[in-house]
Amino acid sequence: MCLAIPARVLSVNGQDAVITVQGVQRTANLMLLDEAVAPGDYVLLHAGFAIRKWTAAEAQEQEMLLAEAGILHRD
Repeated sequence: MCLAIPARVLSVNGQDAVITVQGVQRTANLMLLDEAVAPGDYVLLHAGFAIRKWTAAEAQEQEMLLAEAGILHRD
């Protein structure tokens, strides 16, 4: 089973972005997205690649579902 998780974009540099998931920062590749992202946007992250841009509401809903399943922790 594969898992994709919501991540918030902190900064963008070309095809790479610094993202955060539950306070942990990582670099994500943006080459699979068909629209631009900016700091503060949310993306769906899988294996280091942003695969979809999300609204804040979509990201929060997914985080809640993942927390209920015990996969992510909610603050």
